[in-house]
Amino acid sequence: MMRRLALRHETRYAFDAPVALGTHQLMLRPREGPDLRIETAMLEIDPPALVRWARDPLDNDVATATFDAAHAMALRIVSEVSVCKYDAAPLDFVLNPEAMKLPFAYGNEDAEILTPFFANRSEASRKAARAWASGVLGGEQRPNTQAALDRLCLAVKRGFAYEVREEPGVQLAEETLKLGSGSCRDFANLLIEAARAYGLAARFVSGYRYEAGLPDELGSTHAWAEIFLPGPGWTGFDPTIGGLADWRHIAAAVARSPTDAPPV
Repeated sequence: MMRRLALRHETRYAFDAPVALGTHQLMLRPREGPDLRIETAMLEIDPPALVRWARDPLDNDVATATFDAAHAMALRIVSEVSVCKYDAAPLDFVLNPEAMKLPFAYGNEDAEILTPFFANRSEASRKAARAWASGVLGGEQRPNTQAALDRLCLAVKRGFAYEVREEPGVQLAEETLKLGSGSCRDFANLLIEAARAYGLAARFVSGYRYEAGLPDELGSTHAWAEIFLPGPGWTGFDPTIGGLADWRHIAAAVARSPTDAPPV
């Protein structure tokens, strides 16, 4: 099944005094692939800016905006995109035999390419994430890979309080564990750090999630994790909803660290 979705992302800044606008990098364009095709796209910036598009090392579409105006009292950035989203069957994948149980070893070529996605943000956070994950999995020595990741996702949803955090930054895994709460980006980072503690390559995803039933069927900016599994490759897991990413998830950028994928 194919669905058409319209995305509108608006960012506004208002300043108390005229400011000089520096160069802005925008990661707002959805990532195209077998499950998503862009039909139309519009980027509007006020004051006017010169926009140059480029692909970064992770194949993200990045727009760099530079401004002619010497000073401005406000800044407005609007991205409108119409996409065709095709149903993907998130459970319809088969792991390679060597990856059926944790921990497993990636092949030499994959391991070399995936090197940046193994390291956690701090050793203390890695230990905290590993201890938490081990508790969730009951200390099982060789858990089934898919079942273990499903259990970790569900444990985040059931065991932590979701909150909208307006302040910038992403909590370390140990911070989320101590607080017992966090936003979608904090939950994604907890899952990433737990997966890496088990030797899995994991990365952060920034994008949107469609929510039927909200006023005007609005969605929201969202964050989740992708874990590289031999066989299906990069596979989306969303601990905020407690399961696999599906057709409702629209990725705009992927990054090794949550701090590397801000929309603006």
